[in-house]
Amino acid sequence: MGNPMLVAPFRIGVDVGGTFTDLVLVDGRGTVQAYKSPSVPSNPTDGVLAAVELAARSIGLAVPEFLSKTELFVHGSTVATNTLLEKKGAKVGLLTTEGFRDSLEIRRSIRENVWDHRKPFPEVLVPRYLRLPIAERMEHDGTVRQPLDLASVAAAAKVFAEEGAAAVAICFLHSYANPAHEIAAREELQRLLPNVWVTISSEIAPIIGEYERTSTTVVNAYVAPRVVPYLESLAERLKALGLPRKLLMIQSNGGAISIDEIGHSPASLVLSGPAAGVGSLKFFGQDTGSEQLISIEVGGTSCDVTLMQRGAVSMTDQIVVDGYHLNIPAVDIHTVGAGGGTIASVDGAGLLNAGPEGAGSMPGPASYGRGGERPTVTDAQLVLGRLKPGPYAGGAITLDLEKARQAIQQHVAGPLGLGIEDAAAGIIQLVEQNILHAVEQASLEKGYNPRAFTLVAAGGAGPLHGPSTARLLGSPSLYVPRLAGVFCAFGMCNSDLRHDYVRSWLHGLDDEATSSPELLEHAFGQLQESAVDVLTREGFTGDKAVVQRGYDLRYFGQQWTIPVECASTEPASVRAAFEQVYQRLFGYVQDNGAIEIVNLRLAAIGKLDALEIAKVPPAVSEPVPHSHRSVWIDREKGFVETPVYDGTILTPRQHLTGPAVIEEATTTIFVGPGDKLRITDAGNYHVEIAHAASAPHSTGPALVMSAA
Repeated sequence: MGNPMLVAPFRIGVDVGGTFTDLVLVDGRGTVQAYKSPSVPSNPTDGVLAAVELAARSIGLAVPEFLSKTELFVHGSTVATNTLLEKKGAKVGLLTTEGFRDSLEIRRSIRENVWDHRKPFPEVLVPRYLRLPIAERMEHDGTVRQPLDLASVAAAAKVFAEEGAAAVAICFLHSYANPAHEIAAREELQRLLPNVWVTISSEIAPIIGEYERTSTTVVNAYVAPRVVPYLESLAERLKALGLPRKLLMIQSNGGAISIDEIGHSPASLVLSGPAAGVGSLKFFGQDTGSEQLISIEVGGTSCDVTLMQRGAVSMTDQIVVDGYHLNIPAVDIHTVGAGGGTIASVDGAGLLNAGPEGAGSMPGPASYGRGGERPTVTDAQLVLGRLKPGPYAGGAITLDLEKARQAIQQHVAGPLGLGIEDAAAGIIQLVEQNILHAVEQASLEKGYNPRAFTLVAAGGAGPLHGPSTARLLGSPSLYVPRLAGVFCAFGMCNSDLRHDYVRSWLHGLDDEATSSPELLEHAFGQLQESAVDVLTREGFTGDKAVVQRGYDLRYFGQQWTIPVECASTEPASVRAAFEQVYQRLFGYVQDNGAIEIVNLRLAAIGKLDALEIAKVPPAVSEPVPHSHRSVWIDREKGFVETPVYDGTILTPRQHLTGPAVIEEATTTIFVGPGDKLRITDAGNYHVEIAHAASAPHSTGPALVMSAA
């Protein structure tokens, strides 16, 4: 039985969001189907299984038969991020080297905004009475200065037991050079406290930088007791229901990892959902014919911007989540609070603000009718006619126009002395400025010209803002995937497995005694040996197992490093790679400058068979709108009777000119006046932006605004 149009084996990607759990199903011939099911924040496992049941039922299969035909099940979850944001993690104890008890709280005195001297630092995850000093000391070269005193470890264990600590982080000075003391302390704690999670910094973040290493280790210990049991429970339930393969998770580095390998480092999942967009960018790059892409993924609470240069996404090893620093490999995603649920307000000075506060899924925007009374971006789009009133996502939500109008009138239009439509247009204008600035920060500030890239509008709300953002950037074209509303879930089906390894080095590039090609080759070889072992366990060998080498480099005297991908160990080649990146970022290089190697990095990638673009039969007729409705275009044109198309029946090579609204299964596209849209051979949308090089396009009245 089942849907005869679908052919096993299946690939499944599941992305758990605050409002919906997205599931994408790809069959053996590349046919794609997308599903949305309400998330269950109190028990995300139930939300995942509900989405699986929905997909199975829609193709006429029982869940066990459906899962038995699945060769790849990849999951992205916000559980690690939410644990940190909501402060619902474990009670954590910390062992530090004697004399360094307060390093975690001192934080290097880093402030994200150097001009903001009053904003308090986030709450320390480990209070001082649980930060316990241990008698031990390593030198920077790994030699033992003071042996580990196991008696002090035992005394600390007694305190942790009395205080009810559920997890312990261990971070000793210079453990990146020699982890022996951390390993011995862990063994002692596991003997004395067998039911307590223990995390050591030399495994999670073996890097120079005591604060960053400690913060990363503490966050890992904080989230582990909640994240790991959830993942293990989900994996067991899927296995019991018939899934023959191990569950895979998407990490912050954009790659997948098996459930067996993630147990010791759940902190690597903090960008689990957004990072999966890398897989989608790689896939849709085939359809755009470009390897130069910038995606704006606009969801319910935020806009995530990712840049792909020559088919590779920008990476970083330092991310900040709610003020907590993590030193883990991650896709370089720039995020701003600009989503469908972003709340608009007017402050005491009469300034219009959009964000950073969001309405979430409960109560959600005012138009949801779930008790929310404050206006959001979704409410503004509804008032402007770009969204239609009525049910969405199979009836999971229903948009109420009157509630949207009331919220905007009360909280924005009234205080500003504007009409409701003008106020709604002002909200959209401000949010699109925020998105524009996010794209500029991800491109211009990294030395890239955004006009040389194709802008990709994704997420449920991205295609509503894409044309205006492209116009503001001066970008000539915009690409909208038909699967925009499940962008990350689809990317999970096209993500390779990935493991990242790092080793601190801290020697001059031209110092032959410590950084000769032979020594570097030996060090990389040791990392590669560990990497190949893991890939082999996961079933990747030969040309399916790929390793990529890189360095963290800086000029002597500088504090921050620059990641540089380079396969060579020859100093001249490494220097050339570094100077190329440095020139792009800062516009100059130091002639014959002394360069320092801080870290060696290696990425081990298990290559999955990439999904191929499936060609769709071309159109035999011109597109015909199914209706017309009054849509706000801009301040000059006001409301215009605009054709509305059913995107599910549009076919390749059809063309239309804006203004137009296209309603897709998972998103809505607003095409601006004069924009020319065509359906690609793969059934996606390519938009040529009208007047791309002109002055910024105004969508609303001239207001005094603030991008909070």
